[in-house]
Amino acid sequence: MRPSNLQAKLIMKTKLTLLLPLTFALFGTGCVGTGPNTQAGAVTGGVLGAIAGGIIGNNSGSGNTASGAAIGAAGGAIVGGTLGNQVDHQRGTIYRSQDEATTQIIVDSPPPPPPRQRDVVYERVQSDDVWIEGYWRYTRRGYVWVPGYWDSPPPRHTYVPAHWERRGRGHVYIEGYWRS
Repeated sequence: MRPSNLQAKLIMKTKLTLLLPLTFALFGTGCVGTGPNTQAGAVTGGVLGAIAGGIIGNNSGSGNTASGAAIGAAGGAIVGGTLGNQVDHQRGTIYRSQDEATTQIIVDSPPPPPPRQRDVVYERVQSDDVWIEGYWRYTRRGYVWVPGYWDSPPPRHTYVPAHWERRGRGHVYIEGYWRS
């Protein structure tokens, strides 16, 4: 049975409603690296997108639940992964090696960080999460406090905290990263 013109317009409107956020996520932001929040965001977004897409597909008049779920899962995974990737970039947890974590900040002698702040440790979300201590991140403008947080480590990785390393006649700042 062929859908009526009204049903066809409704189906097209539904697909456009789903595709516009998907297009924005693809072209408006980018995922560089695969940190733990990128992966968790993609999985969570995919599941929620599939549920929402299935409901929309079923209620669109065509009753095409599977197609709606597939479109919703793809869109949700991309949007969730993109948002998770932004968190990874803010926290500096996506680096998989010291080379990736090495900054362009080189100084003769590293400035001493301000006095240590107190962390408020809150309840862990997943049993395998690791507490990343708060630390002073060095930027070109000086130190900025990054509060502690729970993070899901990539499989068989350990966290290496941010630090200064002597290179040649100067010191270079290394962001915190996960080492395999």
